[in-house]
Formats: sequence, structure tokens, C-alpha cells
Amino acid sequence: MSESPASRLQQLFEGHRLTPTQRRIAHCMVRRAADVPFLSSVELAELAGVSQPSVTRFAVALGFDGYPALRKHLREVAPAEPAAEPAAYNEYQQAVEAEIENLRHLAAMLADPAPVERAGRLLAASRPLPVLGLRAAASQAYGFSYFAAKVHPDVRLLDEGGTMLADRIDTAVRAGATALLCFALPRHPREVIEALTHARAAGLTVVTVADSAFAPVAKVSDLLIPAAVGTGLAFDTACAPMLLGRVLLEAMCDGLPEAQARLEEFDARAVARGLFVE
Repeated sequence: MSESPASRLQQLFEGHRLTPTQRRIAHCMVRRAADVPFLSSVELAELAGVSQPSVTRFAVALGFDGYPALRKHLREVAPAEPAAEPAAYNEYQQAVEAEIENLRHLAAMLADPAPVERAGRLLAASRPLPVLGLRAAASQAYGFSYFAAKVHPDVRLLDEGGTMLADRIDTAVRAGATALLCFALPRHPREVIEALTHARAAGLTVVTVADSAFAPVAKVSDLLIPAAVGTGLAFDTACAPMLLGRVLLEAMCDGLPEAQARLEEFDARAVARGLFVE
């Protein structure tokens, strides 16, 4: 599979120390990857919610003489024309189309399976395995934990903040945990940053699924794998992060030799208890 415009933009930004404002611009550019080569600095500034001089400084930070030079470079590596506007779609269909595009970006990123495979090994080796997700990301953490518990001997869901969160992380470390999986979605709670900072100080390797490689959690993650969220509706949609969570489950199973036996054992117990109607 050929690289998507978003993937090429991610590579352009890698290795640069960006300010929070510059990360915001980068995130906006990744989300509008097909359109960015045709936007003026003023239009990009409006989309990102920053000033026009901030866009110019961002281009210079990437090593270009200014925004025109950056846009010229993007036109050379991007498709020849911007993506067509889905004018015939209503707002609900547009939200679905945006999520389909997010999934395409995820598929392009997974052409290199190395990060996911590394994450799978880290998660499989951690006993116990704490899984963190607060507020908007709580459902992602719960879904992962529900299925992971069928193949991993000790999964610990951390889906509530407060003063006990650090204590629960410390308890997992004392029990032998070596890694923590975090789902981090907008809006990013301050507690998540604090929890990941604490986890790393306690010796855990932090694997994070976030909406962008430039999310605030990037600086407190050892391995971050991005999966974009949809923003076309009143509340964000997270199909790509959910699917990435299932991909990580698959990779983790590859690192658990007993995974298949555990699944078969669960199925036998489920039949005996009549858990399901199928």
C-alpha cells in the first residue's frame, strides 16, 4: 500500500521539537492532509486556530525558508489535486466518510507493523497489565480490558481518576507490571498526563493510543501509535482508535503462547453456563 498524504506529513514532522502551538498546526495539517498543499498561510492559521505568523514560524522550524517553501514541498509529494468535497452528502454521511478516511490513514500506517508488534510484546510481557483511559477514552480502555482479560492472566482497568490513581499504578508496579497501555483522546485530561508521568517515574514503559502523534501525551509516552478521531459531529467519534485497540490485542495474543488455550477454556465454560444464546 502506498503512503497516504497524512503518513508523509507525519514523517516530515518527526524529529522536530515543536511547541504546543506548532503541534496544533501539525495536527491540523495531518487531518487535512489532502487539502493543505493548496491552503494559504492565512487559511491554515484559521483552520488550526492560530495566528498567521505562527504558521510562518512553524514552517521555519521545519527547515523551510517560509510557508511558501513548505507548501511547494507539499505539492511535490502530495496528490495533484485536493480531495473532492462530498457536496452531495448530508452531515451524517460526511461524518461517516471522515471516519472511513481515518481508517484508511490507519491502514496506511499499519503497512509498517513494527510499532504494533513491539507494543504487543511489551503488553504481553507485563504481569499485571494496567490499562488506562479516562473520560472520553474510558470506553476504549474498558473494551480493550474486557477482551484482553480472556487471554492475559492479569489485566487491571484504570478508568477513574482521582487521588487513588497513582496508588493503583504503584500497586501494579509492586505486583510486577512492566508496561502500561493508555488510551488518550481529546479533550486530554490533565490527570492522564500526570498519571503517565508517575507511571514512567515508577519504571513502567508507557504504550499510548492517541488521536495524534502530536497529542499532549506524546511527551510522556515511550511508544505512541496514532489513530485519528472524527470531529464532524457534536461529539468526537473514535472508530480508528477502537480498531487500533483490537489490532494491539491481536499483537499481544501473538506474544502469549497460552492465549488460544485460554480462549478455548472460556468458550467451554460459556457453553456450560449457557452464557450466550447463539
